[in-house]
Amino acid sequence: MSVVLVVNSGSSSFKYQLLDMDREEVLASGLVERIGEGTGDHTAGFAVMLEAFAAHGPSLDDRAPVAVGHRVVHGGARFFEPTVVTPLVEINIDELSVLAPLHNPANLAGIVAAEKAFPDVPHVAVFDTAFHQSLAPEAYTYAIDREVAEAHRIRRYGFHGTSHKFVSEAAAAFVGRPIGELKQIVFHLGNGASVTAIEGGRSVDTSMGLTPLEGLVMGTRSGDLDPAVLFQLARRADMSISDLDTLLNKRSGLLGLAGVSDMRDIGERRDAGDPAAQLAFDVYIHRLRAYAGAYLAQLDGVDVISFTAGVGENSIRVREEALATLGFAGVEIDPERNAARERGIRRISTDSSRVEVLVVPTNEELEIARQTLSVTA
Repeated sequence: MSVVLVVNSGSSSFKYQLLDMDREEVLASGLVERIGEGTGDHTAGFAVMLEAFAAHGPSLDDRAPVAVGHRVVHGGARFFEPTVVTPLVEINIDELSVLAPLHNPANLAGIVAAEKAFPDVPHVAVFDTAFHQSLAPEAYTYAIDREVAEAHRIRRYGFHGTSHKFVSEAAAAFVGRPIGELKQIVFHLGNGASVTAIEGGRSVDTSMGLTPLEGLVMGTRSGDLDPAVLFQLARRADMSISDLDTLLNKRSGLLGLAGVSDMRDIGERRDAGDPAAQLAFDVYIHRLRAYAGAYLAQLDGVDVISFTAGVGENSIRVREEALATLGFAGVEIDPERNAARERGIRRISTDSSRVEVLVVPTNEELEIARQTLSVTA
């Protein structure tokens, strides 16, 4: 039995899944919380996880992992594939913390703790940014002073890469066509949201940039805006860099527009006649349509459009409205299929639609496990 442990470490918690990769089934999953709050660090957290396995099963004596896969948010331009962790890799992950100060240090702390808990198996880093390393220079380059950009590694990196890779491959299998001949657009719509244009299985454009702040309207993040907004707020509202960071990452998006960050709450308030919720929804949809149109142009047409993550998989109205203006491109949504509450991957376009439109549940843990085995098996 090929068993892989997948770990997603945050600063105060970590999630884990134990997967039987022969069947691609989850054997166990859990969440360890309140790390760093006086109750212990990541090493103590892994001790709690091992105690849970011992007390509740499955026994790691019978189902010992052959490898441990770790989600790492930022790989910069250095990491473009799953990478077996070595001391040098750890140094690089730490050094790249300047690009992801809220994520990479926690990811690395989880790796170090996991290595203590599982010292005899390989550990593999799977980077959110890796899938987007196929972007061409014209797609990842920002039009600022070249020397400044190079000195500080300012460029588009993209995120949600494991999800976009998993969904695009699952979509190709579902429609029964080789991924190498497909042009796809994948909307990953959760609290964080991004959209990627994929040609032949390779990312050619994506909405998130240097950080996960750029692009679509999100739960609490602004997405795209005029950079001069920051200058104006600094000068006129006396806002500091920290104030602006908090504003754009934690007090913007749906929350900033309507007071709630969950699309389900936005829907309830819209139905009750709340104008702020209506505007938030309209802005959200406007941005989705803008990116859909841009990526249709970049790809010169599209074969498959997929929706995934919490909003993408569950919001009938978002899917309907996001694609409502794409009839010219051959997109036809079947209202009954779109409204069906089925689970699993499914088609929501009409039989006559020239573009396949799908709902594809993402599974980033399985993708991390697959990539982990690909470099350790």
